[in-house]
Amino acid sequence: MARQPDLKPAKRAPLTPVEVVAAVLSVMWLAGSALWFLALTPRGPDGGAALHFVTVLIAIFMPVALLWVGATAARASRIMREESARLRTAIDGIRDAYISQNQSLGAAVDKTVAQKLDEIVAAQRKTETALATFSSVRVHQAEARPVRPAPPSPVVPGDQVALPLGTPVEEVTPPLERPDFIRALNFPESPEDKAGFTALRRALKDRPTAQLIRAAQDVLTLLSQDGIYMDDLRPDMARPEVWRRFAAGERGRPIAALGGIRDRSSLALTAARMKQDTIFRDAAHHFLRLFDRMFTQFAETASDAEISDLSDTRTARAFMLLGRVAGTFD
Repeated sequence: MARQPDLKPAKRAPLTPVEVVAAVLSVMWLAGSALWFLALTPRGPDGGAALHFVTVLIAIFMPVALLWVGATAARASRIMREESARLRTAIDGIRDAYISQNQSLGAAVDKTVAQKLDEIVAAQRKTETALATFSSVRVHQAEARPVRPAPPSPVVPGDQVALPLGTPVEEVTPPLERPDFIRALNFPESPEDKAGFTALRRALKDRPTAQLIRAAQDVLTLLSQDGIYMDDLRPDMARPEVWRRFAAGERGRPIAALGGIRDRSSLALTAARMKQDTIFRDAAHHFLRLFDRMFTQFAETASDAEISDLSDTRTARAFMLLGRVAGTFD
């Protein structure tokens, strides 16, 4: 920001030599006139000669007095010109400061807006790419999944054929590890996120987790239609004990800290969509129910660090946003 000029009045200029000479001559004139009229003027018939002499003095020194008046007028004119130039400089300085300030503020605002738009576009592309890749992985798995032939029935003694029931898939598939579970709920960061897709494939083999992931994908896709992306949200993170209260069944004010989303535009857009779009409302409530059920089971054996990691995922942020709009934390 440019520095504004100083508008304080200028200091009084010192006397010029012309003014000093005029002042000295004025004093001499007054002193000489007083001396002449008070002491040296004769009293008698020669008074006419004295008057003539005074007239001569006036004729001699009057130009000096006029020069002094001219010097004073010149000084006043010079002071006015200096004041006018200083005032013009101050006005130009104020104008330049105002213009430069507006330009800097305008450039900063334009830069901030452009940067925000770039971040939104980048987040949208990243989310759409990850979701598209995720969808393609799901379709590929569905097509490539082989049909397991039924195992032959073992023959037992006595010529009796045993007819055992089929083994559940949950017993064949190894249990999902918590780090993979948490990473899957955050979704892959990019198409190059191999660890994220590996965790996502493992999570999709677990039926309850797959249901939650698909429900989260649905609400994230619907929210992105209104320009709401989880990467742009910066919620106030709640402590693990608050999450444990939620898992224990508490609702309302005791768990109000879970609604840490403070972005007013996202809350307003989501609330309006919840009221007007029945498909979005059904998807949101379905997602909230699945997340509630999942977290209740997760919190039974999870540590505080694992709860904190899960609360920072995109799925948990969607839960905070939708839960606050739905009144879960009121």
